[in-house]
Amino acid sequence: MRALTSWPTYVALALAGAMLAGPVAAASPEKVENLPSAAQTPITVIELFTSQGCSSCPQADTLLKTFAERPNVVALTFPVDYWDYLGWKDTLASPKFSARQRAYATARGDGRVYTPQVVVNGLKHVLGSSEADIDKAIAITTPKIDPARVGVRVRSAKEHIIIDLEAARDPAKAGEATIWLALIRREVEVKIKRGENVGKIGVYHNVVREWMPVGVWNGTAATIKIAHHAVKQSGADGCAIILQRGDAGAIVGAALLKEW
Repeated sequence: MRALTSWPTYVALALAGAMLAGPVAAASPEKVENLPSAAQTPITVIELFTSQGCSSCPQADTLLKTFAERPNVVALTFPVDYWDYLGWKDTLASPKFSARQRAYATARGDGRVYTPQVVVNGLKHVLGSSEADIDKAIAITTPKIDPARVGVRVRSAKEHIIIDLEAARDPAKAGEATIWLALIRREVEVKIKRGENVGKIGVYHNVVREWMPVGVWNGTAATIKIAHHAVKQSGADGCAIILQRGDAGAIVGAALLKEW
């Protein structure tokens, strides 16, 4: 599960082939059709920043599963590495995930970085173990995003993972957004042998194993194809697509593929 340094090479090569075809700036020859209506199916994105070395995190790790089971919610776990010094090195963590959490704190201007922390729709942070606070953040951020929502779909075809993005409802105000690919493991169990949670079995849901940009959406309909062999060799068993303003702004579209 810690092979974060080896697999991006072959994924990058697969993506390079897709990007050379230029599918992000405009739709590919494959027709983009049957996309969900962004107005009718608003997607909430919940990102949990957690650590195996954090004694306050197990409750949040369990709670994330309940959100992941809700319809129209993409709930992701980002294990961070900055608590490793407490005596147990998080076996799922990546510096990329810690950097993403800090980018959010910088974008918000509050500097708040802690675990368990949930960021809702890229805009508001709350305590990751509080269901009431997360629901409140959903209610606050949803109307802020609704006017800019973009329909996103990810599906599995015979040889590719196919990502479809619809056109902006108002192209003049579309701007740009980063298309992020998160390769995930739907469930991971870890026996923690040291640190604050020694002796516990950590169970993590929709655990991000790699996080990388695959293009920039510019307001037009687009299709991206990623070879099955690239993502399957990563050890992931699902993926999420996140369409986000900048690196740490509002998330205006998302989709989840639970299995290949």
